[in-house]
Amino acid sequence: MMSHPCMKSLLFLLSTLCLCSSHSSSRPLRFSAYLDPMQQVHLQWDHDSKEMITFELHVQSTGWVAFGFTTHGELPGGDVVIGGVLPDGNMYFSDWHIVDEETIVEDESQDYEVLSMTEDETSTTITFRRYFQTCDPHDQPITGDTLRLISGFGPNDTIDFFKGKIIKKSLYLMLYHSEAELNTPSVYYIYDLKLDDFPIPEEDTTYACTFIPLPRVKTKHHIYKFEPIVTPRNETIVHHILVYACGNASVLPPGVGECYGADPDFALCSQIVVGWAVGGGSYMFPDETAISIGTPRDFQWVRLEVHFSNFNSIPGLIDNSGIRLYYTPELRPYDMGVLQTGYYTFPIHFIPPGAESYNSYGLCNTSQFEELNGMPVPDMHVFGFLLHTHLAGRGMRGVQYRDGKQLRILCEDNKYSFNLQETRDLKELITFKAGDEFLVECRYETLDRTSLTFGGPSTLNEMCLAFLFYYPRNNISSCMGYANIQDVAQELGQTAADPMEGMMAINLVDWNNDTTKQAEKACKEAEQIVIIKTIDEVIVNETGFIRDIIDTEPLPCKRIFGSEPTAETEGQAKFPAVMMSSSAPDTKATLLLPVLLFVHFGFPWLFTIFPCML
Repeated sequence: MMSHPCMKSLLFLLSTLCLCSSHSSSRPLRFSAYLDPMQQVHLQWDHDSKEMITFELHVQSTGWVAFGFTTHGELPGGDVVIGGVLPDGNMYFSDWHIVDEETIVEDESQDYEVLSMTEDETSTTITFRRYFQTCDPHDQPITGDTLRLISGFGPNDTIDFFKGKIIKKSLYLMLYHSEAELNTPSVYYIYDLKLDDFPIPEEDTTYACTFIPLPRVKTKHHIYKFEPIVTPRNETIVHHILVYACGNASVLPPGVGECYGADPDFALCSQIVVGWAVGGGSYMFPDETAISIGTPRDFQWVRLEVHFSNFNSIPGLIDNSGIRLYYTPELRPYDMGVLQTGYYTFPIHFIPPGAESYNSYGLCNTSQFEELNGMPVPDMHVFGFLLHTHLAGRGMRGVQYRDGKQLRILCEDNKYSFNLQETRDLKELITFKAGDEFLVECRYETLDRTSLTFGGPSTLNEMCLAFLFYYPRNNISSCMGYANIQDVAQELGQTAADPMEGMMAINLVDWNNDTTKQAEKACKEAEQIVIIKTIDEVIVNETGFIRDIIDTEPLPCKRIFGSEPTAETEGQAKFPAVMMSSSAPDTKATLLLPVLLFVHFGFPWLFTIFPCML
């Protein structure tokens, strides 16, 4: 345990023995990210079919370095490894957990394996690995959720964890493909869809929309990649950027307007083509598919939507944000589409105040897809997704059903972060057939709110959307559901003759834990109205009911050293051993054995002699 200055003075007498493994990564680590804005901490990682994940941490420091995970971004409960190289070449590395804002304790079960450790004049690099799910309750599981990472470092090897530089970042680790693994065309062009010197209003929420033609090409081309263009210094203001395909018969207004304001024409075009939100980056489609342009069937214009959140009413901001498209004449086998699913946002969606956890459900019933599509709908091969809520969102799941039975949880993020919304690949292609159902569940927390939160475009409103990327494309743009609000109002002891009265009645409810649970149950059990829309704005209504969700079984835990901890290994983990030199390792390991035994059996004696350490 480290929580007292006298304790820290013993750290290097009692630091963990670093036995660097002879194993090394069989291939380069495919994924990487900087963990801080100053680019002082760089992480590379990769994972394998054995549920093992390998990290390489490179830090611009020659002191101690740390890396780990937290539950919600707060330090207490965190799981970290701390390591470094002393000036004489000795190395230290071990697994710890954070008890509170002042105390960090070394784990009895050491579940990280160090593979290599080096230091030069300016930086330290450590390569290590662990299983997704260890058997140590102090270790955070590594899942397909948005994880909260912590990293840190100090100026020297005297570890004072809480006085070091601590960095927090949300990151998704379960990536399956890197851009380097995909085929980049030998011939490609770039085309920008962006605003032109748009003055950002001094308002909390602005949705700016404009209509832009796609590049004119004489033959069919494929858009195979997109990336955000965010005006420098506006990074904290630009919340999301969406591109919608417009039907070729649409009459579109000129200029820039409020997307969901007085002129409804600026809300035309509803089929999502590509999307970006805070925290996301570029995305390249799989080699099998891309967005088609240049044929009579293809859309020729798009609606660009940029959502600004200027909460501090900063004046004089000018914006040129948008989306950069990469397109090529080198065609891929399939044209892709995007299906928008989830809870129909406005005006039926509501979330009670003061809720520790509240679930909303949006149903897509595809039974009328073929009728609405105008032709048979081929199997949809889903390869990626993007999940979207606003500030109250804490978790999302998308579940596929066929013939009334759950097939799978297709996508989920149980640690959803508003600050990291990105297009993510599925591990494998998932087939959707006409007639399947898709349910989107969104979990919210509103403990800091005293009034109802309604669905709507503002960041302070809420959304519950899942965008599915699939091929081959069809004409369906969205399939979203909502609960019959009149039924819900009645279950809450209110009366309503129509949906508008139903929403007004919801405002009359006295919200507490009981009525919140009652509302969630009523919304889940009520008849669901499903709205299906095509790219040409043709709309049909369907109905359905919310089915139960069968949770996925967690992965079994694994021990990286392959055995249950014994009394001896538990003692070595609890009472840190002496460091081992990187030179002449066999000799040093042999010479240190008496010292290790002294540490193991003599550690309590040290506390007896030096009471200042208690």
